[in-house]
Amino acid sequence: MPGIALTAAIAALAFALRQIPGVSAFSPMIIAIVIGMAFHNLVGTPVVAKAGVAFTMRKVLRFAIILLGLQLTAAQVAEVGATGIAIIATALLATFAFTRWFGALIGVDRKLAELIAAGTSICGASAVIATNTVTRAPDEDVAYAVACVTVFGSIAMFAYPLLQAALGLDAHAYGLWSGASIHEIAQVVAASFQGGQQAGEFGTVAKLTRVMMLAPLVIALGLAASRRAKATGVDHAGGTAPMPWFVLGFVAMVGLNSLIEIPAEAKAWIVMSTTFLLSMALAAMGLETDFRKLKARGGRPLFLGLASFLFIAAFSLILVKLVG
Repeated sequence: MPGIALTAAIAALAFALRQIPGVSAFSPMIIAIVIGMAFHNLVGTPVVAKAGVAFTMRKVLRFAIILLGLQLTAAQVAEVGATGIAIIATALLATFAFTRWFGALIGVDRKLAELIAAGTSICGASAVIATNTVTRAPDEDVAYAVACVTVFGSIAMFAYPLLQAALGLDAHAYGLWSGASIHEIAQVVAASFQGGQQAGEFGTVAKLTRVMMLAPLVIALGLAASRRAKATGVDHAGGTAPMPWFVLGFVAMVGLNSLIEIPAEAKAWIVMSTTFLLSMALAAMGLETDFRKLKARGGRPLFLGLASFLFIAAFSLILVKLVG
């Protein structure tokens, strides 16, 4: 409860700060992660709040994503289309392969490189944690990879809205670019909705399409790990690939919203509640981002995270532009 209360307080503060002239241009989700980062790195997250912060970053976030489905319809989901799915899948696979290759090139440990690759190419911290069920890297590597993808995903969350006009991206293209390349779901929501309602909705759907590719990738990594173990004669207890069940909840809510008409007053309450819950999740993400962890592991993995982030941003943008 202390951790949940802390994230809720930060989210409430983020909503309040939006009343200040000039600050209203930013989503409360963006404000919440900034407050969370500042609090954790300047004051420190209380030990008693750790469990609640972790709960918010995972369970509350997933519940908020399910509720996001009530803001979309099946017709909007269909707009991703075969081309959009191809762009998302191609960017994902290319980024994962590039990060693994570049990590080996600059001397980053294979397991850490694999975690950074998964976090960047799929869905941030949750992908890092899921991938480690088969990669089995040390806890320090997991913490580094989570901090790394959270920091660069947060940079993308701030930078993308500023680049939309300069890059000549309409709402559809901007949403697809955001959903195909930004690390965390909540970061995609925060960045894409800065481009308007249509961009936000499309970015959310594109990102969740990407998240659904998590389970197949983890399964593939598990099979590869098993083959390596057999080849080296080392016993390897295969991890099981987690299924992102909350995506099915999101799909169910989209279906419900497509079949029945939700009253305007109820929908407005749902939208506000969803935004608040997402702001709590971003606050929790900020409270889990420790800049010292990046420094402690040296500069090469951090450079790998930066290179991977720049690769997926540029590669997916080129694909969006080519089909736009």
